[in-house]
Amino acid sequence: MTMTMYDLAGADPALRFSPYCWRTRFALAHKGLPVETIPWRFTDTAVLAFSGQGRVPTIVDEGKVVHDSWAIAEYLEDRHAMPALFGGPLGRAHARFVNAWADSVLVGAIARFIVRDILDVIDSKDRDYFRTSREARFGATLEQVQAGREERLPAFRDLLAPVRLTLRNQAFLGGTLPSYADHIVAGTLMWPRCVSRFPLLADDDPVAVWFGRMLDQYGGLGRAAKTP
Repeated sequence: MTMTMYDLAGADPALRFSPYCWRTRFALAHKGLPVETIPWRFTDTAVLAFSGQGRVPTIVDEGKVVHDSWAIAEYLEDRHAMPALFGGPLGRAHARFVNAWADSVLVGAIARFIVRDILDVIDSKDRDYFRTSREARFGATLEQVQAGREERLPAFRDLLAPVRLTLRNQAFLGGTLPSYADHIVAGTLMWPRCVSRFPLLADDDPVAVWFGRMLDQYGGLGRAAKTP
C-alpha cells in the first residue's frame, strides 16, 4: 500500500514549500519509498480530523499516523532500515543536534528574509490567517520584518559557517553520501527556493554547491520542485 503524506501547498497545489515537509520528502526518497502527497493548506482541517493535531508533514502508513518531520524520520528508520538515514545510534544523535540547530537558528533567520514573499504564493483563503499569526509572532508587519534584507544578507551567510566548514572536508554532511543531516539542512533551504526569488546563497558558496548536489539527488527531486 502506498504511503500518503499531507504536504503544505501554495495557491498552486504543485507549489510545495514547507521546510519540514521537504525534510520528509527527501527522507522518503532516500529510502526509496513510494508516497502520494496530498496538498494541505494553513486553514485546512483534514489532518486534524484524523490525527488529533493540525500540522504537516503528516504521513499515513498502513493505518499508522505519524506527524512531525523528526518523528517521521525516526519512524522510517525503525520500520525501513535500509538505506539508512542515520547510520546507527551515534548518527541519529548527531542528526538530532543538526535538527535542533536548524529549527532554532536557521528557520527563524530565513523567515526574516521571505515571510512577506510567502504571502504572495499561498492560497487567498489563508492570507488573513498567515498575516495575523505571523505579525503577532514577530511583533511587526510582514513588510517591516522583511525590510532591509539586502543589508542583512552577509550576517545570514555567516550563520552557515558550520555547514561550510564541514563541507570543506566531505561532499555531504553525512560524509561521502547524504544522511538525514543533509535532508534537514537542504529541506530547510528548499523553503526559500520555493517561495522567493531573493538569493540567500552566493553562487560560489560551498553551501550553494552542496545544495546543488542535493537538488540533483533522488532523480532531481529538489531541482524539479516548482518555484515562483
